[in-house]
Amino acid sequence: MTNSPAFEIFLVAVPGLEGPLCAEARAHGFKAKSVPGGVVLNGGWPDVWRANLVLRGPSRILARIDAFRVVHLAKLDARARQVPWKTFLRRDVPVRVEATCKASRIYHSGAAAERIARAITSEIGAPISDDAAVVIKARIDNDHCTIAVDTSGDPLHKRGHKEAVAKAPMRETMAALFLRQCGYDGREPVLDPMCGSGTFVIEAAEIAAGLQPGRSRTFAFEQLATYNAAAWNEMRATGPATSPALTFYGRDRDPGAIRMSRANAERAGVTALTDFSETSIEDLIAPEGPPGLVIVNPPFGDRIGATAKLRPLYRAFGHTLLTRFSGWRAGLITSDETLAHATGLPFALTAAPVLHGGLRITLYRTGPLL
Repeated sequence: MTNSPAFEIFLVAVPGLEGPLCAEARAHGFKAKSVPGGVVLNGGWPDVWRANLVLRGPSRILARIDAFRVVHLAKLDARARQVPWKTFLRRDVPVRVEATCKASRIYHSGAAAERIARAITSEIGAPISDDAAVVIKARIDNDHCTIAVDTSGDPLHKRGHKEAVAKAPMRETMAALFLRQCGYDGREPVLDPMCGSGTFVIEAAEIAAGLQPGRSRTFAFEQLATYNAAAWNEMRATGPATSPALTFYGRDRDPGAIRMSRANAERAGVTALTDFSETSIEDLIAPEGPPGLVIVNPPFGDRIGATAKLRPLYRAFGHTLLTRFSGWRAGLITSDETLAHATGLPFALTAAPVLHGGLRITLYRTGPLL
């Protein structure tokens, strides 16, 4: 694989999860730095491909191509023609331009996007299309313009396996980072007692098996001039895979959720590692074998009066863990601190709040239960 000049690569994170995403990137050998809204690293195009393939936490990955100061549209028009479009865009592939403006003298994002699109057409002749898979993202912040290309395409939580989705699903990217925050490293069993469509269970099983999250999908970078199909196929073929002697458990009182989870696990190729069954919180028991992690994203109230109705469920969950799950750790995600405390669980660690579905949710964690 040939070397390419280094540039800045930005891993977009859900605000509040920059820390665990940075830790994941470093664990994969990237020299990463956490910044508000994501993680920054330097590398070449092979690093972009590998990050899309192996990292579980980013929402998407941007390659930052150029940056410059600009204070009016005429300057942007001229400077945008100097961006090295020919080095990474193809003239036969349509492009879409998106722009955002903040605290800048250029304040009209639509006009900024139009100037950049005009420069691309003028310099390389690539067509501009509102539904193009290749997206140029221009950010003008405090009169400083950054030009980046979205190398992911579809958001990275779309692994290509989860066709069946439960109500209010947890995105795979968030689930992977919550597992990391709970100290999960693929060497212990995981149980989700309200598994919905099976996201936590399937992510945990994939991590344990060394399955690459991007193994089953395509990416926008495959339509760039910098793409090398042979090198990419070699990279995808060399990923580690193991057969862990572990089982990952999904439980839910809804039989439809169990059917969805099993179907999603089969598409992900982890059926042999997973065990899904219809079980209520009151009937939940610890599986045989070593203790591990119980992680749950239960319903939480976003309307007046909903919290009171949910409190018995949280109490039952806490009682079940305290009486039947000795040695297991627990991770609980909720938007309501009072519901977390209703469990009676000895939460010792609280992660930073994360915005999800319009609500701020928090991960509460325990050590091994007595």
